[in-house]
Amino acid sequence: MRINEDILLEGEKVVLVPYNADHVPRYHQWMCSPELQKLTASEPLTLEQEYDMQRCWREDDDKCTFIILDKQKWADPSIPEQECMVGDVNIFLTDPSDPSLAELEIMIAVPCYRGKGLGKEVTRMMMYYGVHKLGIQKFEVKIGLDNKISIAMFKKFHFRELSNSEVFQEVTLGVTVNEALQKHVFGNMDFMLQREYGKARDSRQAPFTPLSL
Repeated sequence: MRINEDILLEGEKVVLVPYNADHVPRYHQWMCSPELQKLTASEPLTLEQEYDMQRCWREDDDKCTFIILDKQKWADPSIPEQECMVGDVNIFLTDPSDPSLAELEIMIAVPCYRGKGLGKEVTRMMMYYGVHKLGIQKFEVKIGLDNKISIAMFKKFHFRELSNSEVFQEVTLGVTVNEALQKHVFGNMDFMLQREYGKARDSRQAPFTPLSL
């Protein structure tokens, strides 16, 4: 989606930035992992195919993708943005006849970042963005049956089981946005800030000039 090409969302633990070409080599490295291929039901791609996919996701009107960065690392300008990457989050508009329905997909790719609350924060931020910027009113997630942690997390966010596929070994959970959900899931979202990605990125890359005394 072009709508988020210059959008940066800042939380307490993470920073979400648009998926651009600079991120592709690191992303491709992740997706060479058989574990992540299984968790995301993905086929291995060549690096060139990954670049093509990134361009496709940027242009398509039915896909909104952010790369998840470690906020603490990203705050240090000496650390390249690619080294701050820990995962990605996507909203897919799956039904052309119902633009208020979206599939949500979250991947914490770096194992040492799992189980630290990043997935919960990213879920809240992305659902909030989807509701208030994209007009989403219904969310679905597809999760592998053996991914008990993710299933439990989404159920805490009021997602309920819609279907269970033994063939694909996955469960589909869904939730409709209502007042109760907004109060329970979003609550106080004052911690989430929206900034211009280009300006934030350029300020990180600006050369450091020592203060002359």
